[in-house]
Amino acid sequence: MTDSFPENTLVRSGFSQRTLFNTVMTCLGFACGALALLPLLAVLAYVVVQGFSSLGPDIFFQLPPSPFGQGGGFGNAILGTILMVGIGTLISIPFGVLGAIYLTEFSSKTTARWIRFATNVLSGVPSIIAGVFAYGLIVLTLTKLKIGSYSALGGGFALAVLMLPIIVRTTDEALQLVSEDLRQAAVGLGATNFQTVSRVVLPAAMPAIVTGSTLAIARASGETAPLLFTALFSSFWPSADSLFKPTASLAVLVYNFAISPYKNWQSLAWAASLILVIMVLITSIISRWATRQKA
Repeated sequence: MTDSFPENTLVRSGFSQRTLFNTVMTCLGFACGALALLPLLAVLAYVVVQGFSSLGPDIFFQLPPSPFGQGGGFGNAILGTILMVGIGTLISIPFGVLGAIYLTEFSSKTTARWIRFATNVLSGVPSIIAGVFAYGLIVLTLTKLKIGSYSALGGGFALAVLMLPIIVRTTDEALQLVSEDLRQAAVGLGATNFQTVSRVVLPAAMPAIVTGSTLAIARASGETAPLLFTALFSSFWPSADSLFKPTASLAVLVYNFAISPYKNWQSLAWAASLILVIMVLITSIISRWATRQKA
């Protein structure tokens, strides 16, 4: 008895409506992805081309030149950026991680819900608002105490305000992803709640916590508006008492020099932009490495 259906009936035609739709949507998705990457690649390419043409070994070891001077560098701005980001890191990471631990492991559901809501609101606050807050709390307080005004301390505090919600949210998510079986196994072995968190939960979530912290550091490194309100700028090297004095930073240097009419300052602004991008890239690589270690 012969089959009543042709052998190639089940073979989908290359020009069928479903195949054509799949091909069109695949091409459309690829085109949208390319368009999304195009602005990023264009910005990076322009910064790299302009920055490398102005890059030189002297810029790391010299101070900014006068408007009509030649050469110069921004070594003080690099050190100032590291100083203020370091201050922000020392403030935000302990408070952020401890707050997330309390939020996930010890607080009630109602308290956790309100804290998460407040954290989401804080993460959406514009950076300039954080600068105004740090100005009123740190700069004006130092001025009243007559021990300083605009300073690296104020800049670091403003950056900590911006870093804190990122660290709390990422740490909270990391702790929630730790399997409940690990907690129950630790309790079954006689561990207290504190021992379970410190010896089981935290080590398991540490790669993700490091990832969130490095992302927060990457964001803080490029902030300009908070530092204009708190640290201003300085043409001198950071010293032992720079915590209470105006301090240079790469972001503010780029802002000041890029809008100037002097070619030498504009070239230094491009070089500083490239250095800033490289610093953010390094922190992103550390974040990816931590994520890979988790896997």
